[in-house]
Amino acid sequence: MDRPTPAAALVPEWDLVLAASCVDPRESDLGRIRFLLNPPVPERPVEWEAVFRLADHHGTSSLLYQNLSRLGGIVPPSELASARQSYERNVHKSLFLAREMIRILDRLDAMGIEAIPYKGIVLSEVYYGDMALRQSGDMDLFVRRHDVARIQSAIRQLGYILRVPVPEDAAEDYIASGYECTFDSPAGRNLLELQWALEPHFYAVDFDMDGLFKRAVNVTVAGRRVKTPSAEDLLLVLSVHAAKHVWGRLIWLCDIAQILKLGNLNWDWVQAHARKFGIERILNVTLLLVNRLLATAIPAPIEKLILADRAARAFADEIVVAMPHGVSYEQQQISYFRLMMRLRERRMDRLRFLARLTFTPGPGEWEAVRLPKVLFPLYRLVRLARLASRFARG
Repeated sequence: MDRPTPAAALVPEWDLVLAASCVDPRESDLGRIRFLLNPPVPERPVEWEAVFRLADHHGTSSLLYQNLSRLGGIVPPSELASARQSYERNVHKSLFLAREMIRILDRLDAMGIEAIPYKGIVLSEVYYGDMALRQSGDMDLFVRRHDVARIQSAIRQLGYILRVPVPEDAAEDYIASGYECTFDSPAGRNLLELQWALEPHFYAVDFDMDGLFKRAVNVTVAGRRVKTPSAEDLLLVLSVHAAKHVWGRLIWLCDIAQILKLGNLNWDWVQAHARKFGIERILNVTLLLVNRLLATAIPAPIEKLILADRAARAFADEIVVAMPHGVSYEQQQISYFRLMMRLRERRMDRLRFLARLTFTPGPGEWEAVRLPKVLFPLYRLVRLARLASRFARG
């Protein structure tokens, strides 16, 4: 766990960012923002630079602007202008990403390859009702494992460059043990992520990707019909993604809150599949955080089960305390891996996580030692040696 910087420990500014993260604010929500801007006994002026920095880190700058602009003259004009500039930058970025997404999907459609965009502008337009209301930094596409090589070739022809080149003789193992590949373009870094699994193999969340493709629904984004995961699938996908990053950004909880507003989710299906994949506690922590931080009601069909999960409640308590102080978790540290194991409710999943973490090689091992294809099984030993070295340093 990294120590928070003084700038990240500005709790009043965090309260303002949190209050201004409503997508459809009620008058009481706007009243809360007014109160935070003009408390009866102000201790100090709002540090607007810290507010903007926090909102940018948590992906809620556009929501912040939308809600501040509803308050009339209560916000200093110069600060409102700064918030508007950030919002307009996101509008331009969203339009660019929409154009690029359509260009990529058109190319893949012509090749007979199915791809499912999610998160980013798709999530924003479908669940927020406005492509630019949620900050989007890149494009995320679910693809089928057996299509990855063909898609990589097609993407390169569109000007995208693979961020981490994988040796040709290691490509098969990389796809088997990994879950994504990232591309840069002349317009920026990390603009496109192709994902054929939900998480790296060692996380031991063996999500049903074939089922996700079958259950995908048709939506319209930027005037184009695309497929995206069903609301139930997306709820589980986004919960696991947030857990992987220890719920470090508020926008991930806003996404969950928007899905919950649908009100017609099949909770029997959600519970059954969360149990099947061993991610019930991850789902419970996510819904508890959405409730505590965004005042979104816990769905009635599963409320008793969630509140009965004492481990999930304790975990949510930790996150609620850590979030305003900017606490983050380094994903290569022992403490992070212990935390990931704590999140799994079944002993079997914890053991699978530990075994896969220990023996699943990846790009780090391929870069450390170059072995011929016939000796690739020895990369498991290289992985074990590198982990032992890391633990010794830790």
